[in-house]
Amino acid sequence: MSHEKVDVAIVGAGIIGLAHAYVAARSGRKVAVFERNPAAMGASIRNFGMIWPIGQPVGPLRQTALRSREIWLEVLQEAGLPFLATGSLHVAYREDEAAVGREFSERAPSLGYDCAWLSAQETLQRSRAVRAEGLAGALWSPTEMTVDPRQVASSLPKFLTERYGVQFFFNTAVQRVETSRLDAGGQTWKADAIIVAGGDDLQTLFPEYFRQSGITRCKLQMMRTVAQPQGWALGPSLAFGLTFKHYATFQMCASLQALKERIARETPEFEKWGIHVMVSQTARGELTLGDSHEYGLAVDIFDKPAVNRLVLDYARQYLRVPTLELGESWHGVYAKHPEHAYVSLTPVDGVRLVVVTSGLGMTMSFGIAEQTLQEKSAAA
Repeated sequence: MSHEKVDVAIVGAGIIGLAHAYVAARSGRKVAVFERNPAAMGASIRNFGMIWPIGQPVGPLRQTALRSREIWLEVLQEAGLPFLATGSLHVAYREDEAAVGREFSERAPSLGYDCAWLSAQETLQRSRAVRAEGLAGALWSPTEMTVDPRQVASSLPKFLTERYGVQFFFNTAVQRVETSRLDAGGQTWKADAIIVAGGDDLQTLFPEYFRQSGITRCKLQMMRTVAQPQGWALGPSLAFGLTFKHYATFQMCASLQALKERIARETPEFEKWGIHVMVSQTARGELTLGDSHEYGLAVDIFDKPAVNRLVLDYARQYLRVPTLELGESWHGVYAKHPEHAYVSLTPVDGVRLVVVTSGLGMTMSFGIAEQTLQEKSAAA
């Protein structure tokens, strides 16, 4: 039995699907979202909640991240959801870490980055969460912000339904997608455009395209503390020296090679498990810490306590917070491509597969959605 026709049908209610729903609906299009689970359960709720433009290299990816941030602010304010626009600090405790931060702060402003190198004293004035002992300074950026991903994923569907009339169908798996139609929940839906935003689900729809794409999976382990005492705030989200080697942004720095070599030499276990350490805070006061990176299509469902200990031991060297007592630990899984931050595939006319393949879905989501829907409008 055929159901009513919509302008845009979206498969997946994670952050990429929700971003496409928002951008489409606010432009006046009739939107339906299909989610196989009772709620989003994947990478969209298992991350730091960081909107992190500084992680994107100069060029189109950075522009997409900055545009995404603008739309994030619009939707968060419209929906009345809390966020922390506290900026970020990449904190350095070794001279090779400081060398990368200083070099980036000297070169990046001319490329459009709003950032500055802070002395140790200036860093401590920005953050009471870092230890003064051995502190060399920090790279400051005001553009980063934090949301609670679980709250966003659970609250946006209700907001989109009430404000824009978006229809959500949870517990409704999509079995087949063709040009202008999809089958879900025993019904056939018609749509002018179909967006498949299934995250790391590479088998259910169009598996042959994923097999040819070079996409694999990345597992990361993360932790969250109990709430910090009322009134205590982390301030800027924190990254440390290990993070300089993780993000493509810092590849422009000639000084990065020495840092990479020292990390590989002194802490090969960090290399083995892809560990770098970042810290964000939720609106309720918990600290989110992580993470690690294990690659491969077959994801180990069992977490490794030793990996969490490496992250926590590293964090304890540099953090000065009221408590690191853990309230939760978990792992997330996202799609990963060796070359591309995201992929956008068109398996059949009118259907777009959109997969963020770099762990930056929170940062890039709304910018990617706007681009995708603009391209589809132009092609129509």
